[in-house]
Amino acid sequence: MISAANILLLILAIITAIAAISVKDLLGAVALLGAFSFFMCLLWAEMGAVDVAFTEAAVGAGVSMAFFVATLYHIARRSRD
Repeated sequence: MISAANILLLILAIITAIAAISVKDLLGAVALLGAFSFFMCLLWAEMGAVDVAFTEAAVGAGVSMAFFVATLYHIARRSRD
């Protein structure tokens, strides 16, 4: 049975994913992708896959965010239409 916490975390992950796609500021998109990774980490931990949650936290929120911010340092921050 799917618990209410799983549904809430899934809804929050979907909202942050849609917001990350639609935002024009690239630093904002990177921050929203970090939030998405955090919600997915919580969702994996809630479902009992602690090893996957730990990997998601280390790679998704840690290393990827650092690479994205380092890349943003070298390019324009706003996207052009």
